[in-house]
Amino acid sequence: MAMYAVGDLQGCLEPLKCLLERVAFDPSRDRLWLVGDLVNRGPQSLETLRYLYSLRDSLVCVLGNHDLHLLAAGNNIERLKKGDTLREILEAPDRAELLDWLRRQKLMHYDEGRNMAMVHAGIPPQWTLKKALKCAAEVETALADDTLYTTYLDGMYGNEPVKWDNDLTGVTRLRVITNYFTRMRFCTAEGKLDLKSKEGADTALPGYKPWFAHKERKTRDTQIVFGHWAALEGKCDEPGVFALDTGCVWGGTMTLMNIDTGERHGCQCQSTLPVTLPAAAKR
Repeated sequence: MAMYAVGDLQGCLEPLKCLLERVAFDPSRDRLWLVGDLVNRGPQSLETLRYLYSLRDSLVCVLGNHDLHLLAAGNNIERLKKGDTLREILEAPDRAELLDWLRRQKLMHYDEGRNMAMVHAGIPPQWTLKKALKCAAEVETALADDTLYTTYLDGMYGNEPVKWDNDLTGVTRLRVITNYFTRMRFCTAEGKLDLKSKEGADTALPGYKPWFAHKERKTRDTQIVFGHWAALEGKCDEPGVFALDTGCVWGGTMTLMNIDTGERHGCQCQSTLPVTLPAAAKR
């Protein structure tokens, strides 16, 4: 059995199929880890989601910011933005089945045998592995609970608070957890977020660093697979931290990694965006 992880799909289905064919992926035997942002911006969001649903028993998936945005739009279609490619999903006859599957995916996955975690954006430096798993479970519980689901989705948008506090409660608490796991790039050692900067690792504001670069980061003993940060181009000098978003939807490649050997494969995106977006827009 082989275990693979793949970077952000964002509705680019053909490069994914290309990569799975290249490694002779067998869903009856092999397993595929997905770092989130399965949909949006690319041309085949509905087809991608349907394809993943057909492979669901062979997948381990964490949610990205675009996946959560789809769930929120499924609750209130007015949340759709001009550049979104999600309407086809929301108008599909199987939308309920697809969205129900999506909302029950994780925010963080941890493989104890490999001592490897997978998240979409990162884990804040001040959290231990145990703390991160506990906080992720709070959001996962809200997503799965019919009474909390709408309240959470309506309240998850926003940049405040910029830093974790154990005394936070309600949707405010869930929002900062969500921002850490699905939107974070730069932060301070204490976990204060800068959610506006989106370029390379060397562009941090004074006092900020990439989340993985803080020397006192409490998850240094855990391997971490993540996506979200296309501007890194898959490069991360931090030992045991693996960046997999290589900007497929922006005309780059899609990256697949064997999580046991570290071997990487790339496939150039052959799809074109349905609208012209500037290359610097990388979410």
